[in-house]
Amino acid sequence: MGLTNNDIFKKLRVAHKLRDTDIVDICALVDFKVSKGELGALFRNEDHEKYVECGDQILRNFLNGLVIHLRGPMPKKAEKK
Repeated sequence: MGLTNNDIFKKLRVAHKLRDTDIVDICALVDFKVSKGELGALFRNEDHEKYVECGDQILRNFLNGLVIHLRGPMPKKAEKK
């Protein structure tokens, strides 16, 4: 069986040594609001009763925010004359 979005999210959190507050701040960079409680549900074991599957939207917004967090914002393109 392949990796789930939850597995990918967990691995990225560990690899970048991120805390829940860091993840909330990273998601805020792309105007995506997520709470610490929601993150706790995503990072639980699959057999836990409060476990929630990580949807594509959450992971996509986190990845977009992580790019901004690591690289900085995209520079504005020069206007064509």
